Amino acid sequence: MNIALWIATGLLAVGYLAGGLGMLLLPKDRFRNISEGQHYADEFSAGMIKAIGVLKLLIVAGLLLPPMVGVAHGLVPLAALGLVLLMTGAATVRITRSEWRYMLGDLGFFAVAAFVAWGRFFVEPLG
Repeated sequence: MNIALWIATGLLAVGYLAGGLGMLLLPKDRFRNISEGQHYADEFSAGMIKAIGVLKLLIVAGLLLPPMVGVAHGLVPLAALGLVLLMTGAATVRITRSEWRYMLGDLGFFAVAAFVAWGRFFVEPLG
């Protein structure tokens, strides 16, 4: 189970590191035009896109840094829960925009984050 949790955590970290950096480093218009699935950016100001990018990077740090440095292991499931909340908001935006196809991806990330949170809280806690 520990290996499955690490694989899921790694997938989340890679995905959200890329997404967070894109949101933080690219201008809103350029970020929006990366793919058709990024048109949700129309719902947010440029500053809000940057804030969401920072939030994603903080979640990645919360998933990876505690086990790497050996302290505050309880932050890992809390970071995963933060990602669950973030993806709940993402799915809500997709619903308001009737972007059903893209919402499936958001629900996939939601499920993986929920798996990590559950696994690190109850099954294989770190430390």
